[in-house]
Amino acid sequence: MFLQQLVDGIATGAIYGTLALAIVLVYRASRTLNFAQGEMALLGAYVSWQLTAWGMPIWVALIISMLALAAFSAGIERVMFRPLVRRHQHLALIIVSLGLMIALNALIGWGWTYQTKEVPALFGSGSFSIGAVSLSRQDVGIVVCVSIAAIALALLLGRTRVGLRMRAAVSAPESAELSGISTGRTMSIGWAIAGAVGALAGTLIAPELFLHPGMMAPVLIYAFAAATLGGLDSPLGALLGGVTVGVIENLAGTYIPVIGAELKQVVALLIIVVVLLVRPQGMFGRRELVRA
Repeated sequence: MFLQQLVDGIATGAIYGTLALAIVLVYRASRTLNFAQGEMALLGAYVSWQLTAWGMPIWVALIISMLALAAFSAGIERVMFRPLVRRHQHLALIIVSLGLMIALNALIGWGWTYQTKEVPALFGSGSFSIGAVSLSRQDVGIVVCVSIAAIALALLLGRTRVGLRMRAAVSAPESAELSGISTGRTMSIGWAIAGAVGALAGTLIAPELFLHPGMMAPVLIYAFAAATLGGLDSPLGALLGGVTVGVIENLAGTYIPVIGAELKQVVALLIIVVVLLVRPQGMFGRRELVRA
């Protein structure tokens, strides 16, 4: 049972880590916590479902959904968030992201109704066993897909000029502007990548939870716990934090009778509180030094 819960936790945690990665990408690009990231991922899942309902293969639908959400996310950043970022209105940014979350959820419910929908699994149905542990094809596919996406993002951020410009724009925006780097453009790129990653997370988890307007609310809580645990400025930390949160959640729900299946979200809240009290920068984050 322990090995089974461990494997299931890794698969679930990979989804949490993917959405946490989108949160981290937005935070790195604009120092903004986007509370609407879950609903944007939900929108990506609905776009994927709609395209499959029109007869399109699920993998083609996923690619189109990721491209559409990348464009949508970049547009939202340009119109709603960038003016507030430049004015350093941090409270207004939080309020706008919360308002966007509520508006997107209402629009999704209005456009696609509140009935539960079934999204085809990207990796097919069925399972296989390794010893006493049962593995579904979908769970294995999720871990592989998320790993490939993580490697691609690591190469983009660490080995390309685009990644170098994004890091420069975040660490020293004024110096970056003087060097000819457009901080606005790098911000849009960060948001666009986050939108595509969010659409990937929503489409991957939809076959597991079934698609409905409230699907991403609990996932967003776990994603924030993963981002907090790993560090809000560390993409690698977001993924490892997601896997850690998924494993802890599964083991706590199985072996602690008080928690069970009903209080799993309390585990995510406890992780957030403990990390913020003990190590606010997270496992892989860097402590910010402020000159007095």
